[in-house]
Parts: sequence; C-alpha cells; structure tokens
Amino acid sequence: MQQKFHQSSVILRVFAVILTCSFFAVAVTAQEKGANVAPASQAGTVVQKLTLDQQVAGASAAAPGGSSVAGKTDQSATGATTELPETASTPGKKSNNSTAPSNVATDYKKTLNNLQTLYETQVQKLEQQNDQAKGLYRGGLISRVEMEKSDKDLADARAKVEEARNQIAAANKPAPIAPEVNPGLSDVAWTTRNNTVDNLVRFYGNKYGVDPYLIFCLMSQESKFSTIATSPKGARGLMQLMPGTAARYGVTNPYDVAQSIMGGTRYLKDLLQMFNGRIDLALAAYNAGENAVIKHGYTVPPYEETRNYVRLITARYGKRPTSSTATGL
Repeated sequence: MQQKFHQSSVILRVFAVILTCSFFAVAVTAQEKGANVAPASQAGTVVQKLTLDQQVAGASAAAPGGSSVAGKTDQSATGATTELPETASTPGKKSNNSTAPSNVATDYKKTLNNLQTLYETQVQKLEQQNDQAKGLYRGGLISRVEMEKSDKDLADARAKVEEARNQIAAANKPAPIAPEVNPGLSDVAWTTRNNTVDNLVRFYGNKYGVDPYLIFCLMSQESKFSTIATSPKGARGLMQLMPGTAARYGVTNPYDVAQSIMGGTRYLKDLLQMFNGRIDLALAAYNAGENAVIKHGYTVPPYEETRNYVRLITARYGKRPTSSTATGL
C-alpha cells in the first residue's frame, strides 16, 4: 500500500514539473511574438513615410518653375517668379483703385446716403429701446437716470440723421458757374527764373487747357519753385503732390520737374472742370481736397490755411503782371 502511494506521489511531482515547464515555454513564446510585432510596426511606419516622401517628390517634380515644393515657395516669397500687381506703389503704373476727381462727388454722395441709412436704422432700434424704457420707468423698474440716458441716445441719433440729410442737400446743389477765364491770360509775362520750368509750365498748360500763369501762381504758393520741397504732411515737388494724387496721374517721381508739372496741371484741370471753372473752389480743393469743398456746400472750407491759400493765389493771379514786373518771387 505504501509502495503504491509513493509511486502516485512521484507521478504527481513529475506532472507538476511538466506543467511548470509548459507554462514557462508559453510565456517565452508570447514575449518573442510581441518583440517580433514591434519591428513589424516600425517597418510599416517606415514604408508609409517612404510612400509619403515619394508622393511629395512626385508633386514637386510636376510643379512648374521649381524642382521642389520648398524651392517654389521660396521663389514666390521673394517675388522672383511672381508678377507684381498694378498698384500705386508699383513704379510706372497707376493704381486701379485711384478715383478721378470727376467721380469724387458721386462717391461722396453715395457715402452720405449710406451713412443716412445707417443712422436711420440706428434711430429705429433706439426708438424701440426707448419705448421699452418708458414702460419700465413707469413700472418703477429702472431709474430716472437710465431713462434720461435712453432719451439722450435717441436724440443724438436723430441729430446724426438730420446732419446727414443737410450734407446730402448741400452736396446735391450744383456748383456755381463762374465766368469764363480770359484765354488771353496765357500771354501774361511771368517767369520762375528757370527756363526749363517755364517751358514745361507753358507746354502742359497749353496741352491741358489751363492758364500757365495760374499754374505759375499755384506753384509759387506751393513750393516757392523748389524742386525738392517736401511738406510735413508728405506733399512733394514743385506742385506738392500727395502720394495718392501722384499715383492717380501716373507720377512715379514727384521730384522730377516734368512729372510734377504734368501731374499737378492735370489735377488742376480736373478740379476746374469739377467746379465749373470756379478758380477759388479749384484752388481750395487742391489745398484741402475735393470732399472738403463739396461737404461745405461748394464753398471754400472754413479752414484758415485754405482760405489764406485761396486768397493769396487769387490776389496774385488777378494782378496779371506786365513784362516789366514779371518775377519768380
């Protein structure tokens, strides 16, 4: 009996050893399998990366003007292969957004109409809010101060509408017609004491139909005949053209004598046409801008500088010097 029990015990121990070995074998196999999976994943990632690189390289080769995407981007950034747009900052080209003086009045009126519509919409909203505020005030839900603020906001909005209507009415008034300028004034003796400037003033004045002596008077007031004159506001050259005005008339170098006189004469011509030959209004617009003249009902704006400017030029222009008094001072 004891011998049988001993044999059974030995069998059980052997069986336990076999189970233990089997367990360790399975564990080792699982570990090796996991280690093999990781390199396979890495290999898949590498394959995907290589495929992506090949796609990028193919797109780069197909792109015109460059051997790689990065190279094309660099060329675009530096402007080596990109044509510059026609803007006011591009030398030798006019800006497509430049507005001629003949369209300024229309644009100004359109702006005023848009403002009036905006103000009227604001008034409608404030009227609704004011009605609600009155009900809340009667019910004791808001203070008197809040009620008065609502009334004031509504009154201010209505005042803006009224102001816009007045400006529209003033802008719609036709410019007063002035008597025609005596065409013989172009024969008045004058000189800037620079033959080149004198000849260019006469040339462009006759070309664009502007009295050369009026150009002379304006130039004297603007720059004192200095080709390098620059104002604190940025006006440049003999005719003191602002950058926007210079671009409008194709002036790429406002310090160039010929370009400055050409651009300034064309601008003055357009202003004279815009204000029906009114020299005072054309001069005021040359100094303060077309919108300022239109805004103030086709009158010289109430700016001290502009009024002095107009008064000095028109006084000098009216003197019409003879050959014995011709001067560039």
